[in-house]
Amino acid sequence: MDEIEFHFDVGSPNAYLAHRVIPMIQQRTAARFRYVPILLGGVFKATGNRSPAEAFANVPSKRAFMDLETRRFLARHGITDFRRNPHFPVNTLTLMRGAVAARHEGCFEHYVEVIFHNMWCEPKKMDEPEVIRAVLAGNGLDAGRLLARAQSPEVKQELLRNTEASVARGTFGAPTFFVGNEMFFGKDQLRDVEDAFARHQA
Repeated sequence: MDEIEFHFDVGSPNAYLAHRVIPMIQQRTAARFRYVPILLGGVFKATGNRSPAEAFANVPSKRAFMDLETRRFLARHGITDFRRNPHFPVNTLTLMRGAVAARHEGCFEHYVEVIFHNMWCEPKKMDEPEVIRAVLAGNGLDAGRLLARAQSPEVKQELLRNTEASVARGTFGAPTFFVGNEMFFGKDQLRDVEDAFARHQA
């Protein structure tokens, strides 16, 4: 086994931070991460879960600790350009359909990098159609072709299937990782993901 599954939604800041650390893991190991686009809103609806921002809105100490934990993570991995998106939460339906479309169009990695960057480094309101179109076009992507394909029945069904299959395996949020049949949740478990991968290689 040389593959780790990364189930993600670009609307999750923790999925973005995991995305930033994944290349470091790939450099240290023979692991290859396979990015699986899912719709976090669909996951929450299917599981009854809520985002931490909503779930802990009335627990100041929990929110303060989550902020502290994020600062520690950023410092540990030398990430200096992360910014909170002032428009959070952002409806990511079009963006995640776009990710599926981008895979079919052969520009998946570039698409994901562009969208993550404009969500969490130079934050924009990425659920506005004109903003999405401008970001894609401004980064060398064929906005018209991608957005048209994102609305095709095939792409819509593929994102739905990805989400349902992920939930069936135990996913309740993002980022979620699978090493074989072992599930790991959250950016802080990337060290455990790496350890599990090493065990599978032994």
